[in-house]
Amino acid sequence: MVIMKVSHALALLGLLGGALAVPAHPMITPPPSLELARRDFGDDVGSYVGGIFSSFGSGVSSFIASGVPQFFADLPTGTKVLSSLSISDSDLAATPTQALNVPAYANWTDGGWNVRLHGNIFKQPNISQEKLDDLANVFLIDTDIKDLPENQQILARNMTAEIFVVQQSEVNVTITFVNNVEVEPSKDGGSINAAGGAQVIQVPGETTTEGDFDTFVVLLNTTGPNGGKMMGGNETSHVQTLNMYVNGTDTGNATAYLVPPEGVTIVSDIDDILRVTKIYDPKEGLLNSFARPFTPWMNMPDIYANWSRSLNDFHFHYLTTTPEQVTKSYMDFIYKTYPLGSFDTRPLNFSDVSATLAIRKFLLDKIFQTFPKRKFILVGDTSNSDIMKDYPQLDQDFPGQVLCIYLRNTSSTDSSDRFPYDTSGFKNLPQDRYMFFNVPDDLTNLDIVNGHCYNSSVKQNLTFSEQGLPFGLSKNAASATGAPSSWGLGTLVGLIMAAMATGML
Repeated sequence: MVIMKVSHALALLGLLGGALAVPAHPMITPPPSLELARRDFGDDVGSYVGGIFSSFGSGVSSFIASGVPQFFADLPTGTKVLSSLSISDSDLAATPTQALNVPAYANWTDGGWNVRLHGNIFKQPNISQEKLDDLANVFLIDTDIKDLPENQQILARNMTAEIFVVQQSEVNVTITFVNNVEVEPSKDGGSINAAGGAQVIQVPGETTTEGDFDTFVVLLNTTGPNGGKMMGGNETSHVQTLNMYVNGTDTGNATAYLVPPEGVTIVSDIDDILRVTKIYDPKEGLLNSFARPFTPWMNMPDIYANWSRSLNDFHFHYLTTTPEQVTKSYMDFIYKTYPLGSFDTRPLNFSDVSATLAIRKFLLDKIFQTFPKRKFILVGDTSNSDIMKDYPQLDQDFPGQVLCIYLRNTSSTDSSDRFPYDTSGFKNLPQDRYMFFNVPDDLTNLDIVNGHCYNSSVKQNLTFSEQGLPFGLSKNAASATGAPSSWGLGTLVGLIMAAMATGML
């Protein structure tokens, strides 16, 4: 079976864990391989994290400990889907072509507006409900789909159908731009509908083996329905919007955001910061992502709505490392709950934990490089090891561009998050530039536009090392027993997973 239950994945992923060789700038190519570096580490630390894994009742991997949904790892693609469903090429040929068109951002250049077009072309096979139920049960931990409430059964089947699609390679993609976006400037960061720019563009090249397309194209400044034109990035501080439709399908609708060179962009993670996911609790995380309706985390929508109303010409960008097949639910949830904005997802061939953690930094670098004069507010949570490393690193890589960093301390409000996290990257950052917060209300009454990001009433309690370990256990104590003096959460968990898989723990 291509997708295995979490318990079956433990040994394989444990053997692949360890010190992860993360490429600096991964492109859409086969993901890098993982190498296991065996090291000694303190018995106390190994026992603690090993105990967390054991307490779940099922095997988990370094995906979970790194803040990545393991249940969406190693999803089937292409011929693997056909073989698992016993569907022939002729049967698939009779089904319509569909498109995932990811909401795009555009930057202003000497040649005009340069818009990033990216998405995926696929076909969705006809699958019986009985077969969908069988496939859904592969994902569910200690639960049968028939034991779920009826509305959750429907959601689980829909998600399963989204996973078992067949990507279409070597396809020419054509996109139509239209001036018909329904925006509310007071709600959507001051965004306005572009007065011109309607046109048809053929995306250069063909889709990849995985059905992906990702490229920048320059928009012509065509005349709009009332004789208007798109304003240049040097003429307005507003974000202008255009709707995009993939020709030949009614599923490839999205919005393009024409973002001026200067202003403020908020880059936001989604899981466990905008919605309740509980990635660190495999069974609950799977149900929350696979079967239950998406639920906002506390009153976080109010915080974003207030930022949108009070901060002029704000650009929202949502970045998730969830793979493309399952991001439609994410996009639908965001646009029903949070301000409109552009989007980034994980390309299909980034499937192992190393590549998955690398893709976030690559996508962050891309948007920073695209808008070198804009300021950025970064929002995430402590359960993501890549965020804990990447966010402070961006402040070094792009001096003067990071305005604020906000991280929800998931372990402070959710006792089910028992994994340690590393705060060492924040040691040299001024406290006024970042804040680890507990509840959304901690983010109120802050002058973030002027770089005053810290609410002094929120205690930080940072050690600038591994945190979240039980009392009396620390990285320094582990080092005294022979562990390396500097090691990240991914390495720690990988080593423990390898030890567990080989019977060492």
